[in-house]
Amino acid sequence: MAPVEPACVWRYCFHMEEQDKQKNNDKEMRDMIEEARCILPGLQAVFGFQTIAVFNERFDDLEQYAQVCHVIGLVLLVIAMVMLMTPAVYYRAQHGVPTATMVRVSRRHIRGALMPLGAGLSLDMLTVMSLATGMLALSIGVAVATMFLFVGLWYLVPRRDPVQVPEPQP
Repeated sequence: MAPVEPACVWRYCFHMEEQDKQKNNDKEMRDMIEEARCILPGLQAVFGFQTIAVFNERFDDLEQYAQVCHVIGLVLLVIAMVMLMTPAVYYRAQHGVPTATMVRVSRRHIRGALMPLGAGLSLDMLTVMSLATGMLALSIGVAVATMFLFVGLWYLVPRRDPVQVPEPQP
C-alpha cells in the first residue's frame, strides 16, 4: 500500500470543509428568501391600499403635512420591499451559488428592511390619525408611539434574550 501524502489529505479535508460551508450558506440563503416571501405579500397589500388612498376623495381633505407624510411612508414601503427582495435577486444573479458575502449582505438587507417599514407605517399612522381626529399633536404622538412599538419589538426584545447568539462567521 502506497503512503498517503500529507498534502493530499489536507486538500481533501479543505475541500470537505468548503463543501460544508457551501451547504450552510445555501441553507441560510434559502431560509432568508423563504422568510422574505412570507413578509412580502402583506407588505404588498399595505402598499396597494396606501396607493389607492391617494386617489380617494378624502385625500384632498388632508392637511398638506399629512399628504406629504403619506407619500414619504409610501416611498419607505417601496424601500423596504426592495430590501426584502434583494436577497432572492442576489441569489439568482449568482446562479444559486451563495457566497459568505451574499449571506452577510442578505442578512443585513432583511434586518435593515424593518427600519423603513416601521417608519413608513408610523407615518401612515400619523396620516390616519390626522384625518380621524384633526389633532396634529395627537397624530404625532400616535406615530411616535407606533415607531417605538416597532423598534421595541423588532430590535430591543431580541437583545433582551439572555442567550445572545453571535452572528455566524463565514
